Amino acid sequence: MATANIHVVPTGDEWAVEVAGGGARTTYPTQEAAISAGTERAKRDKVELLIHGRDGQIRERNSFGHDPRDVKG
Repeated sequence: MATANIHVVPTGDEWAVEVAGGGARTTYPTQEAAISAGTERAKRDKVELLIHGRDGQIRERNSFGHDPRDVKG
């Protein structure tokens, strides 16, 4: 099981799903396709998914595992 977070990032005219720290990188034609693939991978690996906008800034984060916050409800 991977312990590195998954990022959805712009790459030219496409979008990539990559593992933090220089891991594997897979490209997709749309951001939606990359988010879908990234979500599945993050759920499987129980890590955080970070979705970047075209400007490279993180616009959304989703935790699928080791969430440090203890929030009930």
